[in-house]
Amino acid sequence: MAEEMLRPELLKQVKALLEGGQAHAGFSKAVGAMPYELQGVVPAHLPYSAWQILEHLRIAQRDILEFSTNAEGAGYKYSEWPAAYWPADPAPPDERSWDACVFAIVEDRKRFVALLEDGELTATFAWGDGQNLLREALLIADHAAYHVGELIVLRRLLQAWPPQ
Repeated sequence: MAEEMLRPELLKQVKALLEGGQAHAGFSKAVGAMPYELQGVVPAHLPYSAWQILEHLRIAQRDILEFSTNAEGAGYKYSEWPAAYWPADPAPPDERSWDACVFAIVEDRKRFVALLEDGELTATFAWGDGQNLLREALLIADHAAYHVGELIVLRRLLQAWPPQ
């Protein structure tokens, strides 16, 4: 009974964590108004461009979403790490790619939040190795926070922060 009373507050806090920005700039600000000509630039002493970080965020979050919706193991395929999770080309394919990637990240996050709202947060996935929805939500939030910080530092190095 206590778990059911805790669930609404836990969901509220996990959703806020997924949105980010409680203790630092959030995803939307970090990706907003990024000049196209800088999206594929790899600053000195850094391994990735802003585009590669953004696309990596999309790929990793989608992977977690697909894993979490993998009812009884049907259809999910593990991807090769790290090759499948990082785009090789530092530049986006075209000027529309950045916005399309941002849109996909936001939409996939909405799909994941819907899973949280409808699912059992702590039930272990039958197809996993001890994972559950709560763990996967925290993984998405932790991973995104790390890379949002990287994006902001990268943008500072490119003199593209704060967004105009």
